[in-house]
Amino acid sequence: MSKIAEISFVCLGNICRSPLAQGVFQDLVNQEKLDQKIIVTSAGTGGWHIGDLPDKRMRQTAQSKGIKLESRARQFQSADFNRFNLVLAMDHSNLARLEEIAPSNLPPEKLMLFRSFDPECNGDQDVPDPYYGGVKGFEEVYSMVKRTCPPLLNYIKSRFLNL
Repeated sequence: MSKIAEISFVCLGNICRSPLAQGVFQDLVNQEKLDQKIIVTSAGTGGWHIGDLPDKRMRQTAQSKGIKLESRARQFQSADFNRFNLVLAMDHSNLARLEEIAPSNLPPEKLMLFRSFDPECNGDQDVPDPYYGGVKGFEEVYSMVKRTCPPLLNYIKSRFLNL
C-alpha cells in the first residue's frame, strides 16, 4: 500500500470542473486531516488556459460555499499517469482523450469517471461543462462535486491508504 495517494481531476480546460473538484476534495481531505497522505491536483486535456486561474464564475460559486480555488491551469501529459494513483475524468469526452494518451498497460482502475462515485448519478456519469451557461450551471456542478467527493474519499482511504 502506498503511504501517499496522488489524485488528479481532469476536465477540458482546467478552469471550471476539475479545479472545483480539486478545491472541494482538498477541503474534505483537510477536514479529515489527511493532507499529508493525499495529494490533490487537477489538469485539463487541452492547453488553452495553461497558467490561468479557474473561471471567475466558478471561483465565485466555490467561494460562496467557503471553498477557495487558487490552482493554475495545466495540461495533463501522458507521463502524468506514472505519478498519479488515480486520474478522474469529469466526463466521457475527457475520459476518451485520456485513454488516447494513456500507456497501453495502464491498469483500468487508475483512470475512472469522477461521477462513478456519485450516489445520485442515475447512469449519467458526466459532469456538464458550465462554461457557456449561466450561474445555475455552476451551482449544479458544485452540487454534483460536493456529493461525489465523500464517497470518493472513502474509496481512496480504503484502496490506497488502508484506512
